[in-house]
Amino acid sequence: MKSYKELPDDAGSNIIGQVTAQANRLSKRLSSVKHTIAVMSGKGGVGKSAITTNLATALTLKGYSVGIVDADINGPSIAKMMGVRNITLEYTKSGILPATSLLGTKIISMDLLLAEDDAPVMWNAQTQKDAFTWRTTMEVGALREFIGDTEWGDLDYLLLDLPPGSDRLPNVVELIPNLGGVVVVTIPSEVSHLIVKKSITMARDILKVPMIGVVENMAYYVCKHCGEPEPLFSPQNTPDHVFDEIRLGRIPFDPKLSLSNDSGTPYLSEYPDTPATKAITEIAHKIQNFFNT
Repeated sequence: MKSYKELPDDAGSNIIGQVTAQANRLSKRLSSVKHTIAVMSGKGGVGKSAITTNLATALTLKGYSVGIVDADINGPSIAKMMGVRNITLEYTKSGILPATSLLGTKIISMDLLLAEDDAPVMWNAQTQKDAFTWRTTMEVGALREFIGDTEWGDLDYLLLDLPPGSDRLPNVVELIPNLGGVVVVTIPSEVSHLIVKKSITMARDILKVPMIGVVENMAYYVCKHCGEPEPLFSPQNTPDHVFDEIRLGRIPFDPKLSLSNDSGTPYLSEYPDTPATKAITEIAHKIQNFFNT
């Protein structure tokens, strides 16, 4: 029996060669993308994916070519929100053709690869306990394949919808060293603000990723009787002045936005005159200005 010292460096699997080839494919795909944006939140339940889909829609409606990578491998939701869950991905010699929304936004998501609605993402391992040990590594590999194996074509913007938490951003920065910037999503609660501040520190101060800004979702609601804005959460949850310099905007709560996400219809084109649509459109405009496009 040979000892490990007598085996090839990678035990004959050529794993280094495979990863290098995959990284080269990813680099080649990204060469046709002008701007990459990571949309993240330190806390779950703040509507990050809803913001991603609607910002992508706003940019698409402005005439830009836009793609979305659903980087939440275990909890994908972008395909449903964009109305493409029933689309079958087409495989070609040069890669995978992404699903395309009604308005033309391109999407890749793990949800498009699952056979059933209730099917969880299962990683190949001798036991699922073993899979847990390697899950982060396998998720990074899947994300690398999503970006590198998809035929995006020429894109103005590629948005990456990250899972909740700040621990996934370092993996994205490793995959995309020249990441264009980060949009952080929060809600007007002290708990959310506390966690989001940590995400900002991670992105801006530790990873040195350009901070595009903070979006405060569900910031208020508009009274249907008097038309005045009212706090959705506690009245004490006023805008945190820590975000003043980097706040992109405050989006009001609108039940119709949630219904549009559930049905996979574009909220912005269905309800062009609502306060939420105007706020999202203005945030998209600020993102354009950030990149000077």
